[in-house]
Amino acid sequence: MAQTDRQEDRQTGRQTDRQAGGQADKQAVRQEDRQEDRQTNRQTDRQEGRQTDRQAGRQTDRQADRQTNRQEDRQTDRQTDRQEDRQISRKTDRQEDRQISRKTDR
Repeated sequence: MAQTDRQEDRQTGRQTDRQAGGQADKQAVRQEDRQEDRQTNRQTDRQEGRQTDRQAGRQTDRQADRQTNRQEDRQTDRQTDRQEDRQISRKTDRQEDRQISRKTDR
């Protein structure tokens, strides 16, 4: 018995373009569904418009602590030295002049 081309193609696993296209579309849809199901929390946050603290411009606790420590360090190093120098220089200039003038008055 002679087989038609179509029957022969079925037996060998060949598909028509229409059949192949239909399967490719189904596979693509399945793949999309899988990817949507596999979204990470980060991806869903992005879609919903949520931002991390850094993106929103907010400082995290750790950053805020570092910033205050830096400012305190700067104050203790620079400003205390300057203040001490100013106080010493003020004392020496003013008080010595007063003490000298008191001694000369007596």
